[in-house]
Amino acid sequence: MPLKMKLAAITLDCADPLALAAFYQQAAGLEPHPKSDAEFAGLNSADGLFIGFQRVDDYQAPNWPDQTVPQQMHLDFEVDDFDEAEARLLELGAGKPEQQPGGERWRVLIDPAGHPFCLVRS
Repeated sequence: MPLKMKLAAITLDCADPLALAAFYQQAAGLEPHPKSDAEFAGLNSADGLFIGFQRVDDYQAPNWPDQTVPQQMHLDFEVDDFDEAEARLLELGAGKPEQQPGGERWRVLIDPAGHPFCLVRS
């Protein structure tokens, strides 16, 4: 019998938790956790998912698609309009790598701390 598990939290390593939390707050409309600080910041979603950002000394950003420093993990966000979402995220400080393996199925962007994340069609 499989375990009954519900994903409750995702935590990303980074150099500046408050800055990365602010990026995802603006990008996804999540609520900041009231106890966020420079060591660990968090965001809450309406469905109960928590995204955490923890400060790591000498943090090294993933080097996607090269695996010199592996991506470690990535997040997928459903969007209605790729172009609109991409433009807004680039305004907020995301980057867009040249390599885009998803074709029309998804787009890869890079958050301000270097983590790749994908936009997928909703």
